Amino acid sequence: MGVHVIRMPDIGEGIAEVEVVAWHVQPGDEVGEDQLLAEVMTDKATVEVPSPVAGKVLTITGKVGELVAVGLEFVRIEVEGAGNEKAVTPRTVSTTEHAPEPLPAATAPAPDAAKRAASPRPSGSPSAASPRT
Repeated sequence: MGVHVIRMPDIGEGIAEVEVVAWHVQPGDEVGEDQLLAEVMTDKATVEVPSPVAGKVLTITGKVGELVAVGLEFVRIEVEGAGNEKAVTPRTVSTTEHAPEPLPAATAPAPDAAKRAASPRPSGSPSAASPRT
């Protein structure tokens, strides 16, 4: 058994998120290929999201009325075969492995750099401000 993850498709140019209008499946439901999973709405249209695979719905993302970002995991389906997601196995740390070394703490800037940053600009130097429009 594998897992097939369906991500919220990019429905239209410039659309970053969609609103879930209706769910036609729930976790535990068996679905067929091309079966309607949900309806989502953009500011311009309501779109049906079909299943590209047959299998058992494991999870759904978003309640009716909630916004879901494009590209976010939308539906997870258990399928025969490998699926499109690699199995995640928990990794245990053996007693011979060591934790990674902590990163060094940030150091204060060198005294010369601190002086330069604090000193005012000479009167003849160009300003860092943007030009007038």
